[in-house]
Amino acid sequence: MDSFFVGPKVYYGSHALDFLKELHVKRACLITDKMMVQLGMADMIMNLLQGTSCKVFADVEPDPSIETVKAGLNIFLEYEPELIIALGGGSPIDAAKAILLFSYKVREKISSNHSIKQPLFVAIPTTSGTGSEVTSYSVITDIENNTKIPLRDERLLPDVVILDEQLTKTVPPTVTADTGMDTLTHAIEAYVSSAATEFTDIFCEKAIKNIFTYLLRAYRYGDDLEARRKLHLASCMAGVGFTNASLGVNHSLAHAVGAKFHLSHGRSNAILLPYVIQFNGGLCDGSYQTSRAAERYTEISRFLGLPCSTREEGVVSLSTAIRVLNSKLGIPLTFQALNIEERLYVRKIPELVESALQDICTTGNPITVSEADFVNLLNWAYKGNELK
Repeated sequence: MDSFFVGPKVYYGSHALDFLKELHVKRACLITDKMMVQLGMADMIMNLLQGTSCKVFADVEPDPSIETVKAGLNIFLEYEPELIIALGGGSPIDAAKAILLFSYKVREKISSNHSIKQPLFVAIPTTSGTGSEVTSYSVITDIENNTKIPLRDERLLPDVVILDEQLTKTVPPTVTADTGMDTLTHAIEAYVSSAATEFTDIFCEKAIKNIFTYLLRAYRYGDDLEARRKLHLASCMAGVGFTNASLGVNHSLAHAVGAKFHLSHGRSNAILLPYVIQFNGGLCDGSYQTSRAAERYTEISRFLGLPCSTREEGVVSLSTAIRVLNSKLGIPLTFQALNIEERLYVRKIPELVESALQDICTTGNPITVSEADFVNLLNWAYKGNELK
């Protein structure tokens, strides 16, 4: 039996932020980062909360740490807000999710009342990439062990999402590129997942088409609001897709490599994606003729209008198109091109493999991946010389 979960209520388009004016609460907590404060976006949100006392926690860093979540949790438990707003990219939203999840656990321990009322959770993304606003996932960084910890729980889902492309106009080109490729990876991994359904296919296909049509436009012309809007919607759609289906080893490896070498998550995904497609598609061992993943990748090539007369051609076309898109977006094609020293990289491979094997995303990959497979993928993505 299959199922499909339709999560938060989504407000989008002009004046979507006016929803906040309709909320009549006494205490709110805004989870954000220092950049949102400097750009005046935090003040803008608070001004919309007419008559509401608002506590601001703006210490969220990129790839939020366990320590940051603990600090935010202490403020949350002390202030007891009726409304919590996450404003920013994936990091503030992930941090807010983790804070809420752990607040459940803490309050359940100290209260005999099991029907604990949680605040209304509103997510306002200002980048178009993570899809975190509509997913049951959160990723927190363990700084001491230099690893990322993916969390998954239905209680991580926001209640309301506000999508306003105006908030993304100031996103710099490199971040636009990285987050856009993160969206593409979400959509492609969910589309080829063994848990994909007709419902998730609808969201993923539209997200993939939007990325290929509008990402380069938004990268080159940041004030193109049509392109910004389409990317914002694509990020949300891909999020709906992968929270109902799953992700795969592309994300498992990106979590591991990004944490060890302090790389952007989206950029790590982008570099890995062509290699993972060819691996999952069976080009490395010749299994593409019978591979379900190869069939699904070929379907993507078909609806993108890429050459796909055979499964092999469909897989190669898609991986090549992504490499071309990466190049146009200024994203390197290998980890070596990021000036990661080879000896250090090779020395870290056992740790990267161990982390990827344990990552929750690995279970969603369309084919089973062995330890040796992970080693080969990491080696290919470092130099690129094994890619067809």
